[in-house]
Amino acid sequence: MVRAMADRATPNLPSRDLDVTVRFFAALGFTETWRDEGWLILTRGDLVLEFFPDPDIDPATSAFGSCLRLDDVDAFYAVCRATGIPERTTGWPRLHPPKPEAWGGRVGALIDPDGSLLRLIQGPPSAP
Repeated sequence: MVRAMADRATPNLPSRDLDVTVRFFAALGFTETWRDEGWLILTRGDLVLEFFPDPDIDPATSAFGSCLRLDDVDAFYAVCRATGIPERTTGWPRLHPPKPEAWGGRVGALIDPDGSLLRLIQGPPSAP
């Protein structure tokens, strides 16, 4: 029996140096699942991030980003903090702590070493 793959989308983000990208995200619990000279795929549970080499990307002007929809945003944020990523308003990498949103969820942010914005999102509690 052939099992069909579930539909999904994955972000494609730039990396100035794939080795640096692997080390940064490995500290956050991501595992390298594919790599060649032109592509890198990292996974952490059901999260999938894909990277392409772009040695000329300027982190200060990068407009790349993605949403990481998390079951426990605080637990993931704690992992990020434990690696030493600073909470600050400039520079990269950096963190912005999760905060409650008017729609009932919580949102924080991780900016990676190449300036990509990864929104850390936990939806509102489900109704019983």
